[in-house]
Amino acid sequence: MPAPGAFEVPLWRAVAVFRVASLAYVCVVLIRDADRYAHPFAAGALVLVMAVWTSVTAVGYANPARRGWPLLLADLGIVVAILVATPWVMGRPALAAGLPTLPVAWLSGPVLAWAVSGGRRRGTIAALVLGATDLSTRGVVTPSAFNGAILMLLAGVVVGHVARLTVTAGERLQRAIELEAATRERERLARDIHDSVLQVLALVQRRGARLDGEAGELARLAGEQEAALRALISGAGPVPAGAPDVPEDLRALLGRYASATVSLSVPATPVSLPPAVARELAAAAGAALDNAARHGGGRAWVLVEDEGSAVTVSIRDEGPGFPPGRLDQAAAQGRLGVAQAIRGRLADLGGTARISSTPDAGTEVELTVPRRQA
Repeated sequence: MPAPGAFEVPLWRAVAVFRVASLAYVCVVLIRDADRYAHPFAAGALVLVMAVWTSVTAVGYANPARRGWPLLLADLGIVVAILVATPWVMGRPALAAGLPTLPVAWLSGPVLAWAVSGGRRRGTIAALVLGATDLSTRGVVTPSAFNGAILMLLAGVVVGHVARLTVTAGERLQRAIELEAATRERERLARDIHDSVLQVLALVQRRGARLDGEAGELARLAGEQEAALRALISGAGPVPAGAPDVPEDLRALLGRYASATVSLSVPATPVSLPPAVARELAAAAGAALDNAARHGGGRAWVLVEDEGSAVTVSIRDEGPGFPPGRLDQAAAQGRLGVAQAIRGRLADLGGTARISSTPDAGTEVELTVPRRQA
């Protein structure tokens, strides 16, 4: 995995190379125009200071721990000081004749450093400070000097933007590598679990399925744990709620109810619904399954049908059932579990809940939500 900030290293190296190359150009300009300077030896001394500071920044910016405000402000301050000293070193006649200031392109070094360290905003601030200082020291603003300040400003903006994109790309790559590592580890654990735990649970469930009493209950629990483990290692566990405007797949929400005693049949394609609708519909289905388990419903089957204009979830169990009118009697007695947990939810969604049951023939619950309501 790349270290944090690794993608910025080439940018800092490029800044160091730029400062060395621009310093070489400063030496060429000094040799060419030294006879026109008011104090040529002082100009040589300033170039020596620039060479020393180039070495200091190359070492300082190479260490991530030193790329803070002290070095950034010192870098900007030294270049500003050299620009302020330029009129005395060169002389006003040389500047009026159109000669470039002593630092020439070397003064853009802090702009690039600020841009790489903090993006477009920092690069723009450094460019404005140095550009204003350079123009003010000249006394007379020439078109070439003004163009140079604009180019320095553009360099700060562009380099800052590229630096931010680099940091973002590095963070995304790091997250992708972490996700890949987690996926590989889950696959390894899945193989180990499949070779050991899942096989044992499946064996217990098969051999104890025909037994009564505690042995049968143990077999049932083993089957439920096998189904839960399979969902866990396959990554099909509960799905966190998404953003308010992002549709959710009803299949994933209902998947948490699948077990050894609950069979789930869903379409091959996603059943997308608004998050609130999908969660309420899944909760109503869960309430129906809880009722079936509470009243000894045995096995249950869940069927999801996406008809385009509506989504229907059917829950059927093989329990003892109940006679007609039993739900109305329960509601009159104040037992509102079915009325509120199932019918109430579907009514709020603009859908319908149809519950049919016959004694000794199980119960069937059909939940339908029109998509136009959703």
